Amino acid sequence: MEMSVREARANFASALDAAAKGEQVIITKNGEPVAELGPPRKKKGGFDFERNERVRKELGLDKYDGPPLDDAWLEEFNDAAWGRELFGLGDDWQPGRK
Repeated sequence: MEMSVREARANFASALDAAAKGEQVIITKNGEPVAELGPPRKKKGGFDFERNERVRKELGLDKYDGPPLDDAWLEEFNDAAWGRELFGLGDDWQPGRK
């Protein structure tokens, strides 16, 4: 759908309804496109927290019964010796370094 700025002002509700139904509304000024109104675009990439929570529940990981993941655990996890042992890395490996 295409409409002028004047039409868009006068019929904003109908333009919004069209966009909500998935239609792109091009708004023109002096015959030249100046704006688009449409449905929100899905974000590319990023982390899907809702899916993560669903999968955790499906796998039973929401019932974690291991040791607490507190500051002491994080300190041990970030220890270079622990990382070398766990991942079989060389003696020069340091956390956060590629």
